[in-house]
Amino acid sequence: MTLSLNMILALYILVGAAVLFLTIISKSHRTMNILSMVLPSTYVALTLFTLTYAAIPAYSLGGNYFLIDHLSLYEILISALLFLLAALYSRGYIEGSIEIHEMERSNLKLFYVAFNLLLIAITYSFLADNLALFWILAELTTAFSAVLIVILNAPKNIGATLKYVFITSTCMLFSFIGLILIFTLTENNLGAGTLNWSTLMSIASTLSPAIMFAAFIFTFVGFAAKSGVVPFHAWLPSAHSKAPAPVSAILSGCVTSVGIYGIIRVYAIASQTSELPKISWFLIGFGVLSMVVAALTMLNQVNLKKLIGYSTVENMGFLLVGLGLGTPVAIFWMLFYTLAHSFTKASLFFSAGILHHQYRSVRMEHIKNVFKFQPFAAWSLILGAIAIIGMPLSAIFLPKLSLLLQSAELSPFLLLGLLLIFLFVAAAFGIFLIKMLSKKAEDAPGVKRFEASLGMKIPIVVLLITIFALGVFFPQQLTNLLNTIVSELGIR
Repeated sequence: MTLSLNMILALYILVGAAVLFLTIISKSHRTMNILSMVLPSTYVALTLFTLTYAAIPAYSLGGNYFLIDHLSLYEILISALLFLLAALYSRGYIEGSIEIHEMERSNLKLFYVAFNLLLIAITYSFLADNLALFWILAELTTAFSAVLIVILNAPKNIGATLKYVFITSTCMLFSFIGLILIFTLTENNLGAGTLNWSTLMSIASTLSPAIMFAAFIFTFVGFAAKSGVVPFHAWLPSAHSKAPAPVSAILSGCVTSVGIYGIIRVYAIASQTSELPKISWFLIGFGVLSMVVAALTMLNQVNLKKLIGYSTVENMGFLLVGLGLGTPVAIFWMLFYTLAHSFTKASLFFSAGILHHQYRSVRMEHIKNVFKFQPFAAWSLILGAIAIIGMPLSAIFLPKLSLLLQSAELSPFLLLGLLLIFLFVAAAFGIFLIKMLSKKAEDAPGVKRFEASLGMKIPIVVLLITIFALGVFFPQQLTNLLNTIVSELGIR
């Protein structure tokens, strides 16, 4: 059985539209929550079907506005799985938020509509062949995720949301300038300008290296801001710390991936020119800068969700280093790292969400007797921290080790610098968790234990099992998929 690309694209949007319509007319939280799980579940099934049976890469709509290739499907699969787990987690979390008056029940419908719209926008941003269309869809992800951040009854969330929108949207204007440069460049070469990635890849070697390098820098600014790369990162820690826990997981695991995805696509074009060495050092430089700033900031953190947020900045920097190394091996492990990071970071934010409902805060000084009140969250945080720093048997260990070996071939100084940064990050997590988990206090009468629902615990268990399973077993299907992506990106 085969499906045409147009039919696949239509199914993604038709299912999304149906879920949105049913969510809007729904009256119960249970129904809206089930619908929010139906959409990503359908996307997972459709994506797996497409990977298995469709002839890809494939293009659509005459002007090649959409493209289905292995990279787009890989990213959709990661995002849909995270949205599914976040939706399952959300019901118990939101009911807890309503109970402690952090969220109004009247905002339930707005939350789930924005939640589903964000998944649809992310999915279609990965499917966009036209870079201008990708730019528009990436901006839509900012708008929908901003709604999810500001949904809580907290004045500080408004400030965090405005910072997020202002920084990312302002920086995306630079990406727009870069796209104009690329369009003008192709107009001179082809007689008619284009921003279709597939067309640009076919003529990349004929493009002016200097202008393409300039275009890459401009586009990098906007997409790096979407990913929280230093110095465009100021929005990320505050937005992640203020947002509801399931939204923080999506921001860290899915929305930041949209920015990295944009950088990968433009890098694939620019890497076909003679400016590749400059571009590689440019990416490595920004990657190391992000890692250094994040690692040093993490050492002084007293807010758990901000600590996890700065860890995202550090990991986005390491992804840039992997991309800058530019070898097929480095790109292979960099792509796998995106999967490992997304799942690990989601588990950490989900665990932090349970602690937030227990203590009404995630600041270190407020979290006491955690093994008594929330032993499940305490142990899942420990396991998540072990995984995110890349300890053996975790999914992040192999890609981190492989990229370190690749960096050693480029420069021993780069290897030494990366090792020192990882040491600081491990110390930051270790110091924070030891202080937080060992904090004792006299039992206060009337302290109520927050009963995390099974729906809040299952996503954490699934993520942790997946993270450590991938640390010891690497499926051949995943190896084949990542090798195919590296080949389609033209990495030699």
